[in-house]
Parts: sequence; structure tokens; C-alpha cells
Amino acid sequence: MEDPDIQPPVNPIPAAVVLIFMVITAVEAVLSLGEAGLVGGPGAVGWRLAQIRDYGFSDQVFNQMLAQGVWPWQGLVRFVSYPFIHQSFTSAIFGVVLLLALGKMVAEVMGQLAFLVLFFSSAIVGALTYGLLLDEQIWLTGAFPAVFGLIGGYSYVMWRHLEQQGAHQLRAFSLIGVLMGLQLVFGIFATVGMLWVADLAGFICGFLLSFVVGPGEWFRLKNRIRRD
Repeated sequence: MEDPDIQPPVNPIPAAVVLIFMVITAVEAVLSLGEAGLVGGPGAVGWRLAQIRDYGFSDQVFNQMLAQGVWPWQGLVRFVSYPFIHQSFTSAIFGVVLLLALGKMVAEVMGQLAFLVLFFSSAIVGALTYGLLLDEQIWLTGAFPAVFGLIGGYSYVMWRHLEQQGAHQLRAFSLIGVLMGLQLVFGIFATVGMLWVADLAGFICGFLLSFVVGPGEWFRLKNRIRRD
């Protein structure tokens, strides 16, 4: 029988977060090992480009579907598959680090179902915004629009916390302000296109959606309706 006074050295991470982490990590491990020539033979060098082509989100492919009014599943699946494929090993590392930190907080405060809703909804909204507003040649890949949705969830938690304290609620947006500022600085030194548009759309989606899936929000909504 386990001693209840003994605390684990590392706080357990919710299963939904671990699942997303494991899928991203597994995909990146295979692609990185292939690029290093450790698995798959000579043809494995092109695995990453092939996966981006087949499962990344393309503005051009989206525009073709929109113009033709035809929505094959091979095109629709890109809205939820692109977060699991990254342009590089470094990009994947940054993505999973943010996923574990923010996902753990969101899942613990809001619940694992809310975490999954925020993750995938933000990914979809980020891709839709990228496809509808822009005409970009750069493929949208990586977990960042979805992770920015989790930042929206974090900002929601801070918003409610500051509201209870009677503090200035705009402080809840300090993290997104810093990250968007870093993206702007990074964009000066590297050609990243307009990928930040998808990230910002993911954040807005995550923040607003948190007022629906956040703890106690349905109760607050019912009280408002009764008062009105």
C-alpha cells in the first residue's frame, strides 16, 4: 500500500497531453532518424517533405477546394494533421516543450476534454484563417497554432484569477505579448512568411473558447440568462 504522504518527484501529466506529446514525438523521431540515415535507407531523407506534402496545410490546396466546392477527406484531414508534422527537429522540440507546460496547466484546470477541444479547435481556426486571409506559398506545419490556443487557455485562467483579485485583467495577455514580440524580432532575421497569422488566430480561438469550456462557465451563462 502506497504512503499518501509520499509525493512523486514529478507531477503527473494528464493522459490527453501525454497522448498528443507521444504522437508528435513519434512522428518527429521517425523523420529525424530517416534524415540521419539510421532508418529507411536512402529514400528516408525525403520522408519529411513527403509528410508535409501529404499532411501539411497548404494555402494553395485549400484555395482549390474552396474554388471547386469539393472537400475530399485528404484535404480536410490536413486541418488536424499538420500540428503533428514539423519543419525541423528544433521546431518540434520547441513545440512539445510548450505543449507539455501549457497543456498540463490547461488540462488540470479545465479538464482533459477541454484541453483536446482547445488544441484541435485552435489548429483548425489557425489553418482556416491562414487559408482565407492570405495567399502564401509556405506550408503551415507544426503544433504552434494549437499551442497558441493553449496560451489562450492560460490567458483565460489568468483573466479569471485577476478578476477575482480585482487586479488589472490586461496583465493576462503578458505571455502572448512577449511571444508575439519575439516572433516579430525573429521575423526580422529570418524569412518566416505570415505563419504568425495562424498562431494569433489560434490564440484568439483558444481564449474565446475558454469562456465556453472553462470551469464554471456554463453556470455563469445560465445565471446571466436567468437575470436577463
